[in-house]
Amino acid sequence: MKILVVDDEEDVRTLFQQRFRREIRAGEFDFAFSGSGEEALKYLEGQDSEAVLILSDINMPGMSGLELLKQIRTTSPSAPPTIMMITAYGDEESHAQALRLGANDFLTKPLDFVELKQKLVSSI
Repeated sequence: MKILVVDDEEDVRTLFQQRFRREIRAGEFDFAFSGSGEEALKYLEGQDSEAVLILSDINMPGMSGLELLKQIRTTSPSAPPTIMMITAYGDEESHAQALRLGANDFLTKPLDFVELKQKLVSSI
């Protein structure tokens, strides 16, 4: 499964590579990383049929994760069917807005990687 992780924090790539080391080696998950919403859209332009799931932070400089979600859902019908939003803030307003815009799930930082693995496996 190809997964695009969108987050402006530098250490996210290393964290995901460490936490999913076995799955990456086994070929179960293949991660791509974007540091911004704009970068994610550029990535998806040529490869949206390749990524099957997007994990996006909500709070990023420039285009927010919610803006990215809205743009993907309104302009990219062939975009990945599953989009999970991630935020450090568990407020109900962000959660409701993400679901209204077409998010499939909502995760709160710090991520519970056991729960995330279960969600990823169940979305295959």
